[in-house]
Amino acid sequence: MKSLPALALVLAATFAFAFSPKGESLSQFGEDSGQWIDVTGVTPGPSTYTCDAAVDAHCLYDAPNGNPLSPDEDKMFVNRGIADRK
Repeated sequence: MKSLPALALVLAATFAFAFSPKGESLSQFGEDSGQWIDVTGVTPGPSTYTCDAAVDAHCLYDAPNGNPLSPDEDKMFVNRGIADRK
């Protein structure tokens, strides 16, 4: 009986992983001078974009004018030469 809560937790975690959607990539957008750039699947780097430290700024969003993907991080999107691919 003492291990029943632990067993319930393990089963809940197993079902959460088993029935979660797979293969869906999360859309990522950065805003540069009022233009939204789709960076989904693009690796940050010196010729694409970076997320630099900033105060009260967010780097990536789930959609244009959407929600920040990492709201706890204060980072600013910096376009380093990536073209709008879509």
